[in-house]
Amino acid sequence: MVARRMRRAAAVISLGTVLGITVLVLALSLAVRQPCAAGDWSDGRQYRRLCYSDLVPLYGTEQLTGDRLPYLNPCMEADGQCDEYPVLTMYLMRVAGWIGRSYPAFFYANATFLAGFGLLTSWALHRMIGGRALYFAAAPSLLAYALVNWDLLAVGLATAGTLAYLRGRQAPAGVLLGLGAAAKLYPAFLVVPFALDRLRRRDPEGAARLSVWVVVAYATVNLPFVVASPRSWFTFFRFNAERAVDFDSLWFVACSRLEGSPGCSLSTRLIGILSVVLFLAIAALVWRLRRARDREFPRWTFGFPLLVIFLLTNKVYSPQYSLWLLPWFGLALPNPWLFGAFSVIDVAVFLTRFTWFGRLSAEAGDPAFAGFDGVPQGAFQVALVLRAAVLMACVVAWIRARGEPSEPVEGSPQEVGVAAA
Repeated sequence: MVARRMRRAAAVISLGTVLGITVLVLALSLAVRQPCAAGDWSDGRQYRRLCYSDLVPLYGTEQLTGDRLPYLNPCMEADGQCDEYPVLTMYLMRVAGWIGRSYPAFFYANATFLAGFGLLTSWALHRMIGGRALYFAAAPSLLAYALVNWDLLAVGLATAGTLAYLRGRQAPAGVLLGLGAAAKLYPAFLVVPFALDRLRRRDPEGAARLSVWVVVAYATVNLPFVVASPRSWFTFFRFNAERAVDFDSLWFVACSRLEGSPGCSLSTRLIGILSVVLFLAIAALVWRLRRARDREFPRWTFGFPLLVIFLLTNKVYSPQYSLWLLPWFGLALPNPWLFGAFSVIDVAVFLTRFTWFGRLSAEAGDPAFAGFDGVPQGAFQVALVLRAAVLMACVVAWIRARGEPSEPVEGSPQEVGVAAA
């Protein structure tokens, strides 16, 4: 009895520590973005002070200054893209726009929502892996990117879905992953390793239940907009299909180097097709290599390399996408050396990316950046290649691992989920 009380007290202290550190890191992230919150960037502060955040300009770009309902009310003609995000993300913005009727108020409303999803992520991780939740909560990448975009919404839902899955609750897991996919598509990828895990445990009904609930949740959120305004709803998919190769992608680095130019002239459609082919081929190869080494490996951990491979083969790797990986370092690859290397280089990407953008603006003659001397494109691309190398090393480490990532926390959902199987 005494030992149980001591363990319970230790768990409460551990959770409080993880949540406290999460709050501290998110507060520091807010402090970094605060200079940009007012929306007046006429002095180039977004790159000079490294405070750029989509949570500010998209209040205007997404035309949320009034009462426009995304997808349902048409966008006025404008330079920027409108309705370019999935439904849950767009309506989180819409609610924030109703709460805050100005650029700074919109920013702080969104920051509050995202902080909540950050805390949800830390809580769910602690329920699964105890103190290893610090791989997310104390991550430098969380400080750098938490408030750059709305990815923490999807990260929180995906992590809660993972918790439900490891507890053996397939329906809630499917609902949470479906909602996550309605915010940012990446949580849908996790259906693959989770369903494969159920099949390995000779539970095809569980795999089917999980998959069906993902579809039901995603359809429930999206179908009303598909029916009411199909063209507007499809904007997200059309925009991403036509989107040019991103500066942060390995495609852009390779293309610009091979062509000896600062840009890339390859067809966006061709790169899109090659990205899908490479993603599927490399994912299949990694799966086969791990299975050949350890036929009984926990299939659900395949979520980590699957996300890494997607990011490295995709034509877009927006900087905040690194947030997708943070929970998985604690869940599937708790290697402090690889995590430390990733963190250092990911912060280097952050610094070189935005200072290079400032340099580009100065070279284009923008008076806001007169005299600004950011890093050259080559420094940014070196950081990108180094990050890719570390992530590939992480995939190799995952392939070489055996069994569970480490012993589950006593009484954790991992134990419950395994026992339920």
